[in-house]
Amino acid sequence: MKGEEIYTDSVSDSVVKIGVFGVGYFKYWDQFPGLYEELMQKQEKFIRKLPVEGVEMVDFGMIDSPMKAYEAVRKIEAANLDLIFCDMLTYASSGTFGIIIKTINIPIVLVALQPLKAMEYAKASTYMQLMNDDICSLPEFAGVAVRMGKRVPEMIIGTLDDDPEVDQQINEYCRIAKVLHDLKTAHIGHIGHPINAMLDMHTDATMLTSIFGSHIVQCEANQLMYCFDRVTEDEISAAENHILDFFDTPDPVSDPISMKLIPEDLRIAAKVSVALENFIKTNHLNGLAYYYDGPDDSEMRKVMSNLIVGNSLLTAKHIPMCGESDLKTLIALLIFDRLGIGGSFAEFHPVDFNEGFVLVGHDGPHNISIADGKPVLRSLKKYHGKPGHGAGVEFKIKEGPITMLSINSTYDGKFKFVIAEGESVAGPIPPTGNTNTRGFFKPDIKTFLTRWISEGPTHHFALGIGHHAKTIVKIARYLNIESVIINQS
Repeated sequence: MKGEEIYTDSVSDSVVKIGVFGVGYFKYWDQFPGLYEELMQKQEKFIRKLPVEGVEMVDFGMIDSPMKAYEAVRKIEAANLDLIFCDMLTYASSGTFGIIIKTINIPIVLVALQPLKAMEYAKASTYMQLMNDDICSLPEFAGVAVRMGKRVPEMIIGTLDDDPEVDQQINEYCRIAKVLHDLKTAHIGHIGHPINAMLDMHTDATMLTSIFGSHIVQCEANQLMYCFDRVTEDEISAAENHILDFFDTPDPVSDPISMKLIPEDLRIAAKVSVALENFIKTNHLNGLAYYYDGPDDSEMRKVMSNLIVGNSLLTAKHIPMCGESDLKTLIALLIFDRLGIGGSFAEFHPVDFNEGFVLVGHDGPHNISIADGKPVLRSLKKYHGKPGHGAGVEFKIKEGPITMLSINSTYDGKFKFVIAEGESVAGPIPPTGNTNTRGFFKPDIKTFLTRWISEGPTHHFALGIGHHAKTIVKIARYLNIESVIINQS
């Protein structure tokens, strides 16, 4: 079940912009006729490797002297790029690159892709060497980056053809560009406050904008109520049919607070889901974090406690949602969604010391793109620890590798990424109307949990499929955020 975008007028739906410039040494062109033209064909071949969908590519051609670098810098800055590839076409002097890396403040990836896997030594010539001299300037460029007070750029080393690892790395950096683009253009909604006494979830909205670029839109519960009061019967009926198609509704199993979905809970979930989607559209939001009790027995409490189903439907449409007002975890969910690895709101549940795993899950929202089969909808007589009752979402994560990201605030007012990789393994989960996944982590569950907790994570984290810790570290580095991957050896 693939999610779809629900609207197109949000700022973060603007296209991701990726630049490419080649580097060379201007003195070669007169010495070796035809070399420049062949190198430009080489750059065209690299550009064809970049994804087309959702990406605008800006080609700055060849920069082969400091004078051209000064001219190019103005164009690069004006292009408002999210990431730029420096194509190491042949040897290039670092005077060219130094001007660029000193001036621009976007991620640069150095790409050194030889046309040949190896030179034909018996037929070798200086011309052939220059055509394959892609790595020659990498040490020089790295050293100059350090002297300019900049971090050594990421790099891709390989061959231009028949190198799957290179293709995978190019794709990774383009996905990173999408993450960085959407973070700095996102409008994140916020309603209410963290649950009282959950101190780890309090977040300075200005700090979020300063580091990630996302704008936090402080919303009021009455804005959602306005949308709720205007939902029509036809919209409710259509939403009910969509929910029944989206979810399974099995009989209860062992939990006495759960029961088969009842019509009243289906109706309120449907009406709230319509109101929530209209609220998101009206306010041009790319995500929402919320927690709001409302007065006892009020319509507002009924609405605010029945957002779980609508949250899951929206998360499936790439609009991450986050309960308990957890803005930091909402940012983590947005990162995971834009990387294409899912992103479900999660926490640790009980440990199974017999089999050596920990249950990982929450009461929603969850990303259907990483679900194992259709999610389950149950009526819950109470939401444990929170007011209200209604429909609860339950599903398993796909079997295989998983990645977790917790974003916390440190004592000195900075963010920190706590990252871990594990495995989701098949097996029964509690039928409690919550998501739960059997999470296995090395070297053993006690050691892993001790190491994770020792890094000072938040209560919640984003959960995605695949192993992507190194990619997330790169994102943290581009954002100047401390990061740590939990050691599993």
